Amino acid sequence: MGRILVTGASGFVGHFLCNRLLSQGLSVRGTLLESESPTALVTGVEPVVIEPLGKNTSWDHALSNVNIIIHLAARVHIMNDSATDPLTEFRKVNVEGTLKLARDAARAGVKRFVFISSIKVNGEESTAPYTPESPANPSDPYGISKWEAEAGLRTIEAETGLEVVVVRPTLVYGPGVKANFLNMMKVIKRGIPLPFSSIHNKRSLIYVGNLVDALAVCATHPDAAGKTYLVSDGEDVSTPELVRRVAQSLGASCRLLPFPVLWMNMAAKILDSFEFWVLSFGLFGSKAEKSTQNTKHKTKNRFSGAVNRLTGSLTVDSSKIRNELGWVPPFTMEEGLGETAGWFKNRF
Repeated sequence: MGRILVTGASGFVGHFLCNRLLSQGLSVRGTLLESESPTALVTGVEPVVIEPLGKNTSWDHALSNVNIIIHLAARVHIMNDSATDPLTEFRKVNVEGTLKLARDAARAGVKRFVFISSIKVNGEESTAPYTPESPANPSDPYGISKWEAEAGLRTIEAETGLEVVVVRPTLVYGPGVKANFLNMMKVIKRGIPLPFSSIHNKRSLIYVGNLVDALAVCATHPDAAGKTYLVSDGEDVSTPELVRRVAQSLGASCRLLPFPVLWMNMAAKILDSFEFWVLSFGLFGSKAEKSTQNTKHKTKNRFSGAVNRLTGSLTVDSSKIRNELGWVPPFTMEEGLGETAGWFKNRF
């Protein structure tokens, strides 16, 4: 087997993936931007410098003797995107950049292309677990760009014979996690009461160690070619249950208070309306006036969206990858949360 090229190798998932591949004795090449040092990569990974991801990125030097690509690099989901037209920016990187890499890979003789997509391709909320056969219903620029990239990759697959495997993970957590999961851990550590005990939902998550194991299997298993897989830990939890488990892993007290979900939604709508009018009429001066130019391009329900993520359900059925590839998550959720908590206590 030739080298495996991992794009986004210096990132959160990239570090874990490279360690996983190296542990198998595989030869791994990882991409870096010019602004990054080779020390950003896991020891043992061959560094290769590339331009920012886009339709004109040159890949020839990175693809020499590469048999498999695992494509992690992307413009990631941003809660408060400052771009005037976020969808255009997501498309430049996640669609045009991905498809340029895939076309160059096919010409270079690469056999397989594993693409990490997102459950956002299916939607933001589910009444029943999503499956790979569930219709696509992305609702934000990030999800739309991932879906368009998937569609383009399938076209390239049909035209060139490049084996494409799409993996849509749920929320990823683990040592080094950022954004909402990290913020939740900080709040729990401080013992701040959370009004979540009235929430009765279900969410699928995946520990980063389980995700990279699934990606490694998808990169090498012959039956994975041409498939789309949804992956999770296989254990769905409610928001209050997740908070309790994280608190237990941290050795912190868990203070959950009742607060009707209906009231949360009403409060969020009020805040969304207030924010919209502030931006629209520049009530607080020049910064707000400047933001007005971008208002129509942004999500106008920021607070409602946050409440939906806290209170709504989003679950997946990962039985397809288990049945077809024999994949079993190597870590339980308890073990994953324990590893994450250990990292957090050493860092914060």
